[in-house]
Amino acid sequence: MFEKDRFIEDCRAALKESNAHAAIRELVERAVSEPAQVVRALGEPKVSGVDTIYRADDLTILNLCWGPRMVFKPHDHRMWAVIGIYGGREQNTFFRRSESGLTQHGTKELSTRDAIPLGKSIIHAVTNPLDQITGAIHVYGGDFFSAARSEWDPKTFKEQPYDIEDRTPCVLSRKRTSASAQWRPGHKAGRARTRIFRIRHYSATEQITDRSNYQRLTRHRYLITLVS
Repeated sequence: MFEKDRFIEDCRAALKESNAHAAIRELVERAVSEPAQVVRALGEPKVSGVDTIYRADDLTILNLCWGPRMVFKPHDHRMWAVIGIYGGREQNTFFRRSESGLTQHGTKELSTRDAIPLGKSIIHAVTNPLDQITGAIHVYGGDFFSAARSEWDPKTFKEQPYDIEDRTPCVLSRKRTSASAQWRPGHKAGRARTRIFRIRHYSATEQITDRSNYQRLTRHRYLITLVS
């Protein structure tokens, strides 16, 4: 049975293993082998976004939900990672650096119950090919949010620093006991049960101004990213 607090404890213990990456992979594989238990603990995915389960200098655990038909540009992590799918499907396109910027060198599709390790030097782009949200547990061997890394323009493959702050903000209120998010325009950040999200779709940004606009974006290829 998947329990969030126990999973965090197990991941922290795994960091002490001689091969922490492999040990974490085993934990993620075990977790997503029972998707219903993960959904019970984390809530059924209702909106695109990233929920930080745990964050430290040497470990980050995310509940990442890719929106329907969402496409995310090439990027690197510069730390090892393990990705496990507990609902839906994720298509990974891998790249190598080249004189022109990037060269594609492989693909990997993950479905429910699949888990794969990613090395420190991996560069990949991600697509959700489904008309539903894909839910995944991502575990990183470092502080995912503070590490310097790169992203590439999906058309020109021009490299640039990954800027997590360069996003248009909107505010959603989500009860901790509910898997769904509710739109509350004008709600002030910092109150209990409030989360701040940002929207990105390649290099495009758009301000969410009302509920219908929010619903439209989550149905299409926008990633709404949790930043606080």
